[in-house]
Amino acid sequence: MSTFVEIDHIDKIFSLPNGDRYIALKNINLKIKQGEFISLIGHSGCGKSTLLNIVAGLDRATTGGVLLEGREVKEPGPDRMVVFQNYSLLPWKTVRQNIALAVDSAMKHLPQTERQQIVEHNIELVGLRPAADKRPHELSGGMKQRVAIARALALRPKMLLLDEPFGALDALTRGNLQERLMQICEESHVTTIMVTHDVDEALLLSDRIVMLTNGPEAHIGQILDVPMPRPRHRLEVVNHPVYYSLRNEMIYFLNQQKRAARRKKIAPKVAIASNGLEKVNLEIGFIPLTDCAPLVVAKEKGLFQKHGLEQVTLNREPNWKAIAEGITSQRLDAAQMVAAMPLAITLTGSTPLITAMVLSRNGNAITLHKRFYEQGVRTLEDFKAAIERTSDEVHMLGTVHPYSMHNLLLRYWLASGGIDPDRDVNLTVIPPPQMVANLKAENIDGYCVGEPWNSYAVHEDIGFVIKTDLELWAGHPEKVLGVREDWANQYPQTHVALVKALLEACEYCDDRRNREEVLELICRAEYVGSDPVYTRPGFIDPYDRGTGDRAETMLRFNQFYVDQATCPGRGEALWILTQLARWNLAPFPKNWLEVIERVRRLDLYWEAARQLDIPELEPSRQPFALFDGIPFDPDHPLDYLKNSNICREFRIEEISLDPAVKVA
Repeated sequence: MSTFVEIDHIDKIFSLPNGDRYIALKNINLKIKQGEFISLIGHSGCGKSTLLNIVAGLDRATTGGVLLEGREVKEPGPDRMVVFQNYSLLPWKTVRQNIALAVDSAMKHLPQTERQQIVEHNIELVGLRPAADKRPHELSGGMKQRVAIARALALRPKMLLLDEPFGALDALTRGNLQERLMQICEESHVTTIMVTHDVDEALLLSDRIVMLTNGPEAHIGQILDVPMPRPRHRLEVVNHPVYYSLRNEMIYFLNQQKRAARRKKIAPKVAIASNGLEKVNLEIGFIPLTDCAPLVVAKEKGLFQKHGLEQVTLNREPNWKAIAEGITSQRLDAAQMVAAMPLAITLTGSTPLITAMVLSRNGNAITLHKRFYEQGVRTLEDFKAAIERTSDEVHMLGTVHPYSMHNLLLRYWLASGGIDPDRDVNLTVIPPPQMVANLKAENIDGYCVGEPWNSYAVHEDIGFVIKTDLELWAGHPEKVLGVREDWANQYPQTHVALVKALLEACEYCDDRRNREEVLELICRAEYVGSDPVYTRPGFIDPYDRGTGDRAETMLRFNQFYVDQATCPGRGEALWILTQLARWNLAPFPKNWLEVIERVRRLDLYWEAARQLDIPELEPSRQPFALFDGIPFDPDHPLDYLKNSNICREFRIEEISLDPAVKVA
């Protein structure tokens, strides 16, 4: 479906009496389909109503604009009707007269009898026939709001714009009106934008929820798709499997904004050396996955403070794209990253990143929809046959980010069986917490993701695990600690302290006597927020693939410390570079040794290890092989790349690396 409304890179700037300016909205960009219901949510002052007024034509953007069916919105018009919270009814006119006033004003070209029919139809539509001749003071708040909605709909608008229409109503009245609004929107197919503070209201009514960051310079922080089918009923929505995960995402986003606002009110401290550190307050990003455990343990067990980091805030990000943005924009000091991200961003962008340690190894699986198991799919060969039998269908597989090991291992596995991951199937990026909902909705046929989202699909009996990454490449790097190179140069002692705290946290996580405690920590709402029932498999309990076979004990499925797990080895990084080039995600660097040593900072890892009295070791750089037995020789990476059975046309380039910024 084509774009119906386009909000095109809107900025809204207000001039202040003292000559300064206030940037209310910054770079708002949104495309809306016809008939879609969009909710705008965010804290007071984030510009929700300002944005709604710009779409309505009641205000003008400073830069950018709004297109409705390809035409620029410059002023108010009957094609966009606004319903305000305060009803805006004329007190001396009846329900019928209030609606008729709008119809008679906007539809003078129609015969009077037709205008009367329109008025009566909309009175019926909102269920106000018994009150048609009553004046506003004789109506309840909910009835007044129904009049306002009827008046707006009577003009047959292309868009309905609702500014917290139910905010002043009691819960029962609000619920009844929400149900009525859903019915009206579904029957009329009117495109709707609603401003609300109510997360449950947004989930009940919306197709998508647009969440705005705090002002000034408020922007779209995250957009949530609401995949629940229509028509909707409140109880069915609340009991839908994605309801609470989406609700938690919204609440967590709002809580993050609340914390950010609170931090802004506190005067920032000057970066004075404390305990020998240049910076002691850090913002660290993570994704809600089981293997965020080292970050959670370091915070909850006081390891950050032990090493002089006085205040560390863990920011739960919606996806890996947000992690990359947070680091490159300097919103975050450090972050949990998918293993290839520091390498790929350094190769393809202007922001060199580094990693001085691996946070976790393994922990992933490839899950397919249960219908494939019912069709007899047990192996990769079976899956290929199933694809060939339905060659007229588009087979979608989810992965979390192009630079993730999930993507690289899934591609490697598919290609090993003769399935081209770009031509025989389609790979799509989906945030980890949304994988199961998309699988259940059959938007995808399967995915590769970290836990607990494979075990959740098994728990819900909608998927089965066809391969774990222990079977693909046991001990592969999964998540790493990523920072900007210039940040590490500016705060060298702080960086080493951070690595030391996380090294101790990784050791704590891999002591199986601590796993029950670690599980309780990561399952808290502010971290992974998952049910321990489906978070235990592989982490503590035997791993259930959902095939009916006996669950397997896999002691290395989540690996944090043992077997030199934290060391950022060079050989594994070089394998990653070959796969980024194989699928044309990044050029293969001719100066690959320089690139790897620039990004995988073994010197910093060793410094932290030395201070903790940990052996300063590096994994062997001898040739190794994945599940298919094909040896990878770190001395001849191009031979390995060129001999790949399925491969895109790749580039080999000399990568120019700017000199490291050195801060005195």
